[in-house]
Order: sequence, then structure tokens, then C-alpha cells
Amino acid sequence: MVSHVTVPAAEVLMTLPDWVTLVRAPNPGPMTLDGTNTWLVRAPGGGSVVIDPGPLDEGHLRAVAGHAPVAAILVTHGHEDHTEGVVRLAELTGAPVHRAPVREHLDVDGVSVDSLATPGHTKDSVCFVVRYRGEEIVLTGDTILGRGTTVVAWPDGDLGDYLDSLGRLAAFDGRPALPGHGPALTDTAVAARFYHQHREARLAQVRAALDAGAVDAAEVVARVYADVDRGLWSAAEWSVRAQLAYLRRESHLPPDGLDAT
Repeated sequence: MVSHVTVPAAEVLMTLPDWVTLVRAPNPGPMTLDGTNTWLVRAPGGGSVVIDPGPLDEGHLRAVAGHAPVAAILVTHGHEDHTEGVVRLAELTGAPVHRAPVREHLDVDGVSVDSLATPGHTKDSVCFVVRYRGEEIVLTGDTILGRGTTVVAWPDGDLGDYLDSLGRLAAFDGRPALPGHGPALTDTAVAARFYHQHREARLAQVRAALDAGAVDAAEVVARVYADVDRGLWSAAEWSVRAQLAYLRRESHLPPDGLDAT
């Protein structure tokens, strides 16, 4: 059986580049880990680019706004723990907001930011590839987390899209991954490959559960995620429904098989 993953998928990055700042929101929990990571990238003397302002917490947003001037506000996807504070941060800073999906290239005082479409966790998920002074980092949102694995938030999320997105991220060998929750990781590609293997193993477990007689998504969760805290089973069911939809689409389930809705 594949165990529930609670450790980082790659080695933890001990030191951030000196042009990157983390301001962590005070919203820890089972789904947000230590809290939402608000990342700022900034050339010395230049404007800050803020990625994922986080929740509507005045103290957190004022701490972010304190890295003035703020030149742009970006979001990796639309979940509230990443976006609830967007409007207030824009009020505090006057910075323009670039909501997902972002398709343009940004250059702020020599810091280059390009969006990379990575649907799967949600339909609108993007990562940001940021370059400065020859260094390159990847802001991964919830597509890759700093600890554990992420949820495919069905029906908005799609497992096939997620596997494809992990394949794209597997090209970023040696580039640090700065996630939406948890610690930064040394290698985006290593984490992406681990996630892909884990998802394939979970799919095998789902097939086995169906063969063993599971009759609905909740029963699949009880069999496949037996090692997971029951408080997380509702989130696990999102991923199971995404897995069932993927298996049906890939013709591993009959059209009139297990109801994934």
C-alpha cells in the first residue's frame, strides 16, 4: 500500500535567494500546513512582485505592503486562502492585480516573471518561473507543496491535467520550488517526479479497491486512504473522484460503472 505522504517530496531549501522574501500568513491548518506562503521577489532598489497575498488578515497584508513599493500582485489560483486578501493588498499598495490565468511576461527592474499553465489542482492553476541575475526559481502554488502531496480539487481539478502539469514541471531540474504552503524545496523536477509516481501508485490502489468491491467514492477513500486522518477524508474524496473520472476517461472503468458524481 502507498502511505500517506507527510514529508517533503524533495530536499528542503535551507537558504532563499537574497532577492526572495517569504511572509507566511497566520492561517495554519490541515489543508494550509503552516499557513499560506506569500512570496515577494524584488531586485535591490526595485519594486516587489507579490505572489499569493493570502487570506484577508490585516496584519499579514500590512506586513506584505511594508515591502514597498509593490509593483504587481499575482495569484497562482483562485482558492481563497491565496486570494482573499488581494483586493485589500491592492488598496494598501496601489499595485495592479494579475489574476490567474496570467499569460503575460513581466519584467520588474530586472526580475523576469513568466507564467506556466499548470492546471490540475484547479483548472486555473499556474506556476511562475522567475529569473534574476542568472538564478531561476519556480513559484508552484498548490501544484507542488513543500510538505506532503496536494489535492486534485475535483470537479474543478482534473487528474489528467495534473499529471501533464507535473510532466512540465519535471523539466525544471535543479530549480528551487517555492510552494504555496510548507517549506521551499531544492529541486522542482525531483518533487514533480515524486508526485507523478505517487499519483500513479494511488491510481493502482483505486483500481484494486474497485476490484475488491468498493461501490462508491467514499468506500474507495476508506480503503485507499485508511492511513490518513479521517478529518482529511473529505479532501481525499475530491482526489478519489478525480481519479475515478480519469479512469473512466481512460477506459479503465465501464461507462456505467462506479458513479463519480
